[in-house]
Amino acid sequence: MLEPTSAGSSSAPFSSAGSSPLRTGITRPGPGIAVLDVHGEVDTLTAPPLEQATGELLAEPGTTVIVVDLTGVTFLASSGLAVLIRAAHRASSRDLRLRLVAAARAVRRPLEVTGSDQLFDMYEDVEGALATGA
Repeated sequence: MLEPTSAGSSSAPFSSAGSSPLRTGITRPGPGIAVLDVHGEVDTLTAPPLEQATGELLAEPGTTVIVVDLTGVTFLASSGLAVLIRAAHRASSRDLRLRLVAAARAVRRPLEVTGSDQLFDMYEDVEGALATGA
């Protein structure tokens, strides 16, 4: 489980009435590589921490590989899709392509139905996403 920390650190929980907490955490398995772990439901109330985390990673000049691990996400609403799409566009402006890890139907299906899966390199697990060359 990711530990709650204050703003500006590597993980931050978010919870609001009526929704499950969203937890994010960043690990750096190698130079220039960042993995953003996301756990919980991503909806209108919980999308802002995901937006903040992706924005921070995309603002780092030395990060060349960004993996967003959505394995722990149990629900992905349109607001969560919007966050991911904006992150994909920001990554593209840096000549990067985000790598999404999404094995669960609850996450893959909204991406596929909207065609937004085409904006990302999609993987079934983090190991596969990291095994692909930078």
